[in-house]
Amino acid sequence: MLINLGRLLMLCVWGFLLANLFNPFPKPLKYFIDIALFFMVVMHGLQLVLLKSTQPKESPISRWQETKIFIFGVFELLVWNKKQSPVKKK
Repeated sequence: MLINLGRLLMLCVWGFLLANLFNPFPKPLKYFIDIALFFMVVMHGLQLVLLKSTQPKESPISRWQETKIFIFGVFELLVWNKKQSPVKKK
């Protein structure tokens, strides 16, 4: 439930940042949003590169999963990690 709320929040953030490219905000805010968009692309890209470098060659990540991790960031990584780790019962 909260993961889906985080995904929705991330989509709203992406939408807000990309809206500045098509309809720029007033001058001081425009520069801040441009820097925030650059930072977001770099951080999500770095997150994806680091994840791909730690994966074994036998089980690569699909393109669809890579796209979801780039867009949703840590929220998608939490879901992905939960699916990857086996459930341990006591």
